[in-house]
Amino acid sequence: MTKSNLSFSDQIILEDELVLLRPLQESDVDNLLEISINEPETWKYSLVGADGRENLIKYIQSAIKARDDKREFPFIVFDKKSQKYAGSTRFYDIQLEYKTLQLGYTWYGSAFRGTGLNKHCKFLLLQFAFETLGMERVEFRADNNNQRSVAAMKSIGCKVEGVLRNHMPTANSEVRRDSIILSILRNEWFDEVKENLKSKL
Repeated sequence: MTKSNLSFSDQIILEDELVLLRPLQESDVDNLLEISINEPETWKYSLVGADGRENLIKYIQSAIKARDDKREFPFIVFDKKSQKYAGSTRFYDIQLEYKTLQLGYTWYGSAFRGTGLNKHCKFLLLQFAFETLGMERVEFRADNNNQRSVAAMKSIGCKVEGVLRNHMPTANSEVRRDSIILSILRNEWFDEVKENLKSKL
């Protein structure tokens, strides 16, 4: 089994005419602070929030440590149309020997939702995962109550695999969440998902 070639120290830049993704860095606190302070509801369904300056600093530091530990690869998202930073996303649970990873921790400021930005980001990330890293499977998870997120994943071509019941705690209540699991497989990407997604860009 050939090992995938992901170097966690690389300056991986993914971009098209609308969006640029580059590795998240400590100084990005300033680039994301406006969303963090003004739109705390962005993290309503997240176990780890980045709402408010202190939480944002911790969020970014923790993401960078996970990259240093070769567990995750976090990006910051730049919207070329507005020339503003839009949010963040990352590869995580990276299992190079099994050729699988998860794509998530994705959030955008409200001005960037519903603009097509997410589809552009997902296209670039999926293309990189399947065509550069040689992944066999990319998995997505969400709170089963997060309808906007689930709809977005289905619209890019993810297939629902099932629901993990009572799977995780939630940030602000005693209630545990059900997590929905979706995925795209390598052959699905090349057979249909890539072209379908490209036609929506």
